Amino acid sequence: MNIEVVKSKIHRCKITQAELHYVGSITIDEDLMDAANIIENEKVQVVNINNGARLETYVIKGERGSKEICMNGPAARLVQVGDIVIIISYASMDFEEAKSFKPTLIFPSENNEV
Repeated sequence: MNIEVVKSKIHRCKITQAELHYVGSITIDEDLMDAANIIENEKVQVVNINNGARLETYVIKGERGSKEICMNGPAARLVQVGDIVIIISYASMDFEEAKSFKPTLIFPSENNEV
């Protein structure tokens, strides 16, 4: 039996930009992606602490060192610049393997620094 478990989490980062008229996704600073073990095009869940919105999208690699967290496309309507979000990715694995799996969790500064 396989189950889904948390693989990676960027806990409490700040939205720096929202681009409604862009192909849907979330752009994340490559430094944050590396630290959280998240890759480009990976499916993620985004949870907005400010308004309770939850959505799923995929990751676009942002410029390294930019501290950028940009919500793109229609999902941009679910955030405001300055909102605090949690970005979570999941992995499917065998139940027994999942018991010992350790996710990568990062806690950026209030300026999205690792």
